[in-house]
Amino acid sequence: MSRTDIISWAYPLALWLHLATVSASVGLFALRGSGVLLGMRWPMRPLARRLSVFIDVWLLLAGGALWWLMQHHPLHNAWLGVKLVLLLVYIVLGSLALKRARSQRVKALCLVAALACVAFMASIALQRHPLGWWAP
Repeated sequence: MSRTDIISWAYPLALWLHLATVSASVGLFALRGSGVLLGMRWPMRPLARRLSVFIDVWLLLAGGALWWLMQHHPLHNAWLGVKLVLLLVYIVLGSLALKRARSQRVKALCLVAALACVAFMASIALQRHPLGWWAP
């Protein structure tokens, strides 16, 4: 089986899995973040945390598969490099929003910033340009 044959069936599957898990991950993060801001306990309970990790592992696998299939390199494809840096920013902001920030106000700001970061990452992926929706 040639690489082209593998790409022809694996790419749509990996892309679908990536988009589905991005939606699930961001949706669950937004729900958990809102719950934390409302003082609810369920967002930090083991079930919610494990579900988040489960989804994120599949997201990582799908993203890695796309990366391998398309043979993009973050140093050669600037849009991917920017997206990966923003992923790290999103992880830090998410951690602050859910747990690490000391005040509710900072948690709320971090939640909004994390969701804005994801929106910008999506625009970068769609435009395949490091400036995303600001691309010329």
